[in-house]
Amino acid sequence: MIEYALWFALGLMALSAVIPSSRFFRKPIGALGWVFFGIHWAYQPIHYLEIHDYFNVILTILVAIFCFFLAYTMVDEYRRRDFTLESIDVTSMVTGVAAIGSLFYFPFLQMESLNHWIISTVTSNTVFTLQTLGYSVTSTWNTISLYGYTVEIILACTAIESIALFMGLITSVKAPMKKVVSAFMVSVPVIYFLNVLRDAFVIVAYAEQWFGVSSFEIAHHGIAKFGSLIALFVIGYAVLKILPELFDLIDGVFELVTTWMRSVTEKLSGIR
Repeated sequence: MIEYALWFALGLMALSAVIPSSRFFRKPIGALGWVFFGIHWAYQPIHYLEIHDYFNVILTILVAIFCFFLAYTMVDEYRRRDFTLESIDVTSMVTGVAAIGSLFYFPFLQMESLNHWIISTVTSNTVFTLQTLGYSVTSTWNTISLYGYTVEIILACTAIESIALFMGLITSVKAPMKKVVSAFMVSVPVIYFLNVLRDAFVIVAYAEQWFGVSSFEIAHHGIAKFGSLIALFVIGYAVLKILPELFDLIDGVFELVTTWMRSVTEKLSGIR
């Protein structure tokens, strides 16, 4: 049921992104897509609670809230007949980014052949990296063993989420092809390479018990997550330097969120 909601959401969001801005039904279609997308993400914390990944529990809850917020904003724009904003149609652009990025990501999640391919590729690359560093590891198509400790490589270990996000951002911007290609080169290949190093670090830290009995949790859920955030921040900065057009989108989203938060705060304080 949730799977159908996801593809229904992506279809509506993609349709909204390609409809001309002058069409009055663009906003309602996009809003409905964000509602179904929000429902999908609202169910994800259940999975992460089961595997004790509390970072992603909080992250998916925030993503769901953001989805519902965008749905509300697009409905509000429709009611006000605000089909194009003064400078940039922020909600429609974000809808396009989400649709493109999701179409890069969810086939790997839903299609077994693609899922198997990307996991086995990351596994092979991580094994090669560890062997190059002098570690004698054994492996299957999705597991790596070192010193009797075995780590399973799953889709979340492939960085496909981050890659899809940057693909959505890069391909949604109207910019010269040379700049788009440059932004791609400093993001997607770099993210993949750093992710392989991250996986190798977690395996070694776990196998050598660097942090005691909680080595895997500390290395994977703590250090690796924090390191990934720093890396994504640096890569994002590099992409923005190449594609300054993205500043308009980021600034627009920030303005939408802060304006909404001010409105909510004022209403709760009784000013309005």
